[in-house]
Amino acid sequence: MTNSTILKQDIIKAFQSRHATKEFDATKKVSAENMNFILETAHLSPSSFGFEPWHFVVVQDAALRELLKPVAWGAPLKLDTASHFVLGLAMKAPMVKHDAEYIMHMMKEVKQLPEDVIEMYSKLYREFQERDFDLDTDKKLFDWASKQTYIALGNMMTSAALIGIDSCPIEGFHQEKAEALLQEKFGIDTNKYGLAYMVAFGYRKEEPVRTKSRRNIEDVVSWK
Repeated sequence: MTNSTILKQDIIKAFQSRHATKEFDATKKVSAENMNFILETAHLSPSSFGFEPWHFVVVQDAALRELLKPVAWGAPLKLDTASHFVLGLAMKAPMVKHDAEYIMHMMKEVKQLPEDVIEMYSKLYREFQERDFDLDTDKKLFDWASKQTYIALGNMMTSAALIGIDSCPIEGFHQEKAEALLQEKFGIDTNKYGLAYMVAFGYRKEEPVRTKSRRNIEDVVSWK
């Protein structure tokens, strides 16, 4: 780091303070600068093979938020009160299969790899899907892409906590109905993208009633 150093205890304090905020203070808004910072940490997140199999939709339109409520049982209170509400989309098989046009685009245009490296990378990626991880169905490929998208989710929530912004990840939705809505009202091509999660950002209305509980670290971490 250049001009400032984040102290380890400050990071731990942010993790201790963070909790899944059920209701936000609707009168407080996350600044554009801070929200762009949070989204940039998603943008810069690592992904398997560096293929970035994700897209993030920031839903600020009140009418669109209202449409999400019937298909997202875990979200209504957050949709009403969160400063910013994000849909985490993961790519489906037509985007991430080893021979997909998007994968070639990433290697050629984004990564700008030489042809010989592209040939080597393509072979490695195909073997990874077909041999190593047995990603032989559309469902498996979407689940694999969703894993990558969750890396970005963790980074967004952590970066938010570090600057005093609350968040809540949401899986409480009917995936099929939600994706039908995204296709119809949000202009999302659900042949290419599926809904992995929702996440709300803002400022907590109240402090949590219970203190954070976790298993002992010895029960979670083994050294060999």
